[in-house]
Amino acid sequence: MEKFFKIKENGSTISREIIGGITTFLAMAYILAVNPGILSESGMAFNSVFTATAVSAAFATLVMAFLANLPVALAPGLGLNAFFTYTVVMAMNCTWQFALTAVFAEGLIFILLSFFGIREAIINSIPAGLKKAVAVGIGLFITIIGLANAGIVSNDTGTLIGFVNFDMSHRTAIVAVIGLMITIVLYIMKVPGSILISIAVTTLIGIPFGITKVPENFSPVSIPAAPYLFCFEWKNILSLKFVIVLFTFLFTDLFDTLGTLMGIAEQGNLKDEKGNIRNAKGALLSDALGTVAGACLGTSTVTSFVESTSGVAVGARTGLASVVTAFLFLIALFFTPLFALVPAAATAPALIFVGFMMMKSITAIDFSDATEGIPAFVTIMVMPFSYSISKGIAWGIISYALCKLVGKKAKDVNIVTWILAAVFIFDIVFEACTK
Repeated sequence: MEKFFKIKENGSTISREIIGGITTFLAMAYILAVNPGILSESGMAFNSVFTATAVSAAFATLVMAFLANLPVALAPGLGLNAFFTYTVVMAMNCTWQFALTAVFAEGLIFILLSFFGIREAIINSIPAGLKKAVAVGIGLFITIIGLANAGIVSNDTGTLIGFVNFDMSHRTAIVAVIGLMITIVLYIMKVPGSILISIAVTTLIGIPFGITKVPENFSPVSIPAAPYLFCFEWKNILSLKFVIVLFTFLFTDLFDTLGTLMGIAEQGNLKDEKGNIRNAKGALLSDALGTVAGACLGTSTVTSFVESTSGVAVGARTGLASVVTAFLFLIALFFTPLFALVPAAATAPALIFVGFMMMKSITAIDFSDATEGIPAFVTIMVMPFSYSISKGIAWGIISYALCKLVGKKAKDVNIVTWILAAVFIFDIVFEACTK
C-alpha cells in the first residue's frame, strides 16, 4: 500500500486514510436513500436503483483510487438525478430509458474528452461567473424539490407558492422541519456524517407521526436486487431533444466535477508543482468511466462528491481512503430494506441542506459588473422557478452574450459561448413554433 499509494510521501498514515475513507462514506451515504428515491419517481424500481447506486459509487471510487490516487469518492450526483427525473422524464415526457441513454452517451463523450485533455479546454471556454451561477441555481432547484417533497411548500395557500401551516394535517412537513433543524445543529457542531445521522434520526421520529412505515416481519438485511442492465433507448438519439438533454448532462457534470476537485485539492493541498490538481486527467477519466458504468447499471450521472472534503479534513490524502469508501458502499448493498424505510420527510432536509452548500459559490460572482451579474442572476433565477436546469443554463448563456454585446464587451465572449447562445436561441424558437 505504501509503494502504490505513496502514503508517507503525501504526509499521511494508513490509519488516517482508513478514518478518512469512513468519514467520507458517512458524509455522503445519504445518496443511497436520496438517489433511489428521486429516480423511482421516474418509474424505476427503488431497489434496483439502490443496487445501481451502490455498485456504481463503489466502482467509480475504486477507479479514482487507482487511476488518480486521490481521496475523492464518487456517486450519482444530486442535481443531475433531479434533472433526470423532474426535467427529462416528467417535464419533457421522455422515458427513463431515454434519459439513461443520454447519460451513457455523456459518459462516452467524457471518456474521449478526458483521455485527450479536451475537457479542461472546454471548461476554460465557459465564463467563470456562469460556472458559479450554475452551481447556485442547481442548489436552489434542489432546495425547491426538497421543500415540495416534504410538503412544506404548496400552491394551495392562496399564493403561487407558500408555506403550509405546521399542524397535524401536515405531519410530513413537521417531521421534515425537525430533520432540517437536526441537520443544521449537527453540521454546525462539525459532526462527521451529519446529513446521514439526520436522515436516520428523522426516519425514527417519523414512526410515531405515521410517516415512516415499518412493514411486518421487517428485516434490515436482504439480497441485493438486480440492477437495470443496458436499458437504453436508441431510436431518438438523433433528435434535437436528445442533443439538448445530452448537452445539459455534459455541461452540469463538467463544472460540478471540476469545482469539486478544485475545492478538495485546495483543502488538502493535493496539487502538483504548478498548482494544478494532482493527477487531474486520471480524476476526470474516473468520473467519465463511473458515469458509463452507472448508466449501464441503471442510474443517473456519477460525479465527484464535495463531501469528500470531510475525509480530507480528518487527514486523508491518497487513494487508500477511496478504497475504504468504496468497500463500505459494497457492504451497504445488503441493507436495501433499511434504506427503503426512509421517507421523503427524512431525505428532504438533505436536499434542502445541500442547496445551502451549493449556495457558497455565489460569493465569487462579480455582481458589481452588470454584464457579469445579470447573466448570473438570470441563471440562478430561471432554474428553480422554471423547474428546469437546462432552461437556466440556456437563458444564462443567452443573457451573457446579450449583456456583453450591449455593454460593448463582445471581445470577452469566446467563440464557443457564441455558438452555444445561437443553439439555445434556435431551440427556443423551434420549440415555440412547433407547439
